[in-house]
Amino acid sequence: MKKPLSIAAKRMLRRGMAALCAFACVFAVSACGADDADGRIRIGIKFDQPGLGFKKNGTYVGFDVDVAKYIARKLGYSEDQIVWKEAPSKQREAMLQNGDVDFIVATYSITDERKRVVSFAGPYFVAGQDLLVRKDEKGIDGPEDLNGKRLCSVTGSTSAVTVKEKFANEVQLMEQPGYAECATALFSGIVDAVTTDDIILAGLASASRGRLRVVGKPFTQEYYGVGIKKGNTKLARNINNAISEMIKDGSWKRAIADNTKGVDYTPDAKYNPPKPKEGEK
Repeated sequence: MKKPLSIAAKRMLRRGMAALCAFACVFAVSACGADDADGRIRIGIKFDQPGLGFKKNGTYVGFDVDVAKYIARKLGYSEDQIVWKEAPSKQREAMLQNGDVDFIVATYSITDERKRVVSFAGPYFVAGQDLLVRKDEKGIDGPEDLNGKRLCSVTGSTSAVTVKEKFANEVQLMEQPGYAECATALFSGIVDAVTTDDIILAGLASASRGRLRVVGKPFTQEYYGVGIKKGNTKLARNINNAISEMIKDGSWKRAIADNTKGVDYTPDAKYNPPKPKEGEK
């Protein structure tokens, strides 16, 4: 019969396990913590972007969600092992730095400024800034047509400023806290157009059931990456491999189609599908 462990021995065993966990964290997908302890992975997404990251009746749907699920599966996690975390634009860097999430898939553009504090894998999609208008709108075919018009964008976004500075300096800008509020303002005639990335607008158009449409003439490029903690090259490589497989087996294309149903939307073939190589060095 084995002799029971003493209290001191138990403490040493716990310390040894903690040290092993800390060591494993350097190489694991997620940080050791409450969620990781029971084999779960924490992923940041948007909760308020139809077609991309949207919380609907307690479930999560959208292209970003589909990409995140695919990556998680390739990393060894099933859907019921995913803990979804809301990742508002202003909080994404802090969430990664603090270890609140293992990675973020939330229309997160790769920029040099952001790369100073976090790293990216990807890109998994290249969007272009575009315009959303009412279905029967005849006078707006591009950003140059917005002089004297009212344009909505989300607070904190630079999209509307880009239009004003580069294309239509007499446009009237209106800010709303979210894209749903901008869409409502467009429905009701308070504004004449909404601007942000084309795939976000396509999701809004799809949710409008034919009342809104995307102009379809993108005028910038935004490279969407998967946000990860600074310097985790191994995770970046694994995520990039997953994205490449998603593109190769057709899942990427199906996810785009599934999340933009009812909308005449096609990703810019000049940039899509992208070649994910970010973050590996």
